[in-house]
Amino acid sequence: MYVPPGWPPEVRPPGSPDWQTSAVNWLLDAVPPDYRAYGVLRRHPLALARMAGHTVRAQVEGARAGYRDAAVDLKEHLPPHVVEAVLEVYRREGPRLVALAESIALVERALRGEEFVEGRR
Repeated sequence: MYVPPGWPPEVRPPGSPDWQTSAVNWLLDAVPPDYRAYGVLRRHPLALARMAGHTVRAQVEGARAGYRDAAVDLKEHLPPHVVEAVLEVYRREGPRLVALAESIALVERALRGEEFVEGRR
């Protein structure tokens, strides 16, 4: 079964046995741990994917804002090498979060019934 680039390796391909279970487990790892307390999200993977997408996109925006402000906000309180280390964390986490958001979007599309075809986005 074809899965597009960016498909999370932890999630089985759509249509394979237990693929939705693997999607739920992976999505729950992408959201705050408190989300695990809501049975509705386990029973309705599409709802979980939707919430995960919103949550991770908000994290992307938070990381972007944090990066923009970190040097100014921290320069009077932390040594320059620490401020640079904080900025490096943002430089690493930003792309990881963007990729995670894109992977969540792919899983959500599959949960909506979209079939992926090689060569088509």
